Amino acid sequence: MRFTFIAAKKAEHTVTILCRCLRVTRSGFYAWHRRPESTHVRDDRRLKVLVRVSFEESKHRYGSPRVHEDLREQDEHISRKRVVRLMQEDGLVARPRKRFKRTTMSDHDQPVAANLLDRQFEADAPNQRWVGDTTEFVIGSSGKLYLAVILDLFSRFIVGWAISAVNDRHLTIAALEAALTRRWPEIGLLHHSDQGSTYASEDYQDLLAAHGIVCSMSRRGNCHDNAVMESCFSTIKAELADRFDSCSEAKRELFDYIEVFYNQRRRHSTIGQISPAAYERRAREEGMDAMENGTGRRFPPRPHPSVFSEEEERRATQTA
Repeated sequence: MRFTFIAAKKAEHTVTILCRCLRVTRSGFYAWHRRPESTHVRDDRRLKVLVRVSFEESKHRYGSPRVHEDLREQDEHISRKRVVRLMQEDGLVARPRKRFKRTTMSDHDQPVAANLLDRQFEADAPNQRWVGDTTEFVIGSSGKLYLAVILDLFSRFIVGWAISAVNDRHLTIAALEAALTRRWPEIGLLHHSDQGSTYASEDYQDLLAAHGIVCSMSRRGNCHDNAVMESCFSTIKAELADRFDSCSEAKRELFDYIEVFYNQRRRHSTIGQISPAAYERRAREEGMDAMENGTGRRFPPRPHPSVFSEEEERRATQTA
């Protein structure tokens, strides 16, 4: 390390002075300098290129765990510690997270449903359990834009979403209709949300009933009852943005993030560090194989037994 430092600083100071300060000999430095580059160093330089490609393709959203998974998927035999070191040496740091305020409007006289989900943030197949919520973004210096999302707990796939300048029932209905059009769930789907007026409204409840969807709501003021959605919004704002210059920019960026990155590419810790789309594809393939083999299992077991991952629980508290 001392010889590396001298090599980096010899343009600023003489080698003699640097060697004297670091208590090494000039002959030792020049012998090191003439020595052929080791295989490990050459491999580090090659791996740094792959690490940076993964980091840049995620638009600086990936930390070492997901970068490590990207490299493993390319059949690179590399440890997580080495990825951490290479990222630190190149100054690659994922976007930091911060706390965000909630947008729930629960001061209303509409009926509310019981908490039937009861923090069981898992599903054995798609379209068994959906969760929904809304969050806000800043537009320009003081404008507001609201995002409503419906997420499938089986794969963490965002099945429906909508944006509006007004946080009302029309926004949440638009997100639900997008999810219904995309998935066409069977009767008996459980839909969980907070007690906000947009979800408790008569129009929203009528739409749920018309499609045979069972309604569940969080207890008032308890963010952990809908921790997966809180985590999802924390992820979106940390990895994309919490403010935009204009509504058109927000719509464009949110579409690219949700449909192109989050659903199709982003690795999710709860489903084994693969994307929601990849998890559903694998579930279909393994389910078909199981049916052909006569086992009767339609979908593979989830890789993690916990109701939601430690990462999701940590992110949920950041939006409380």
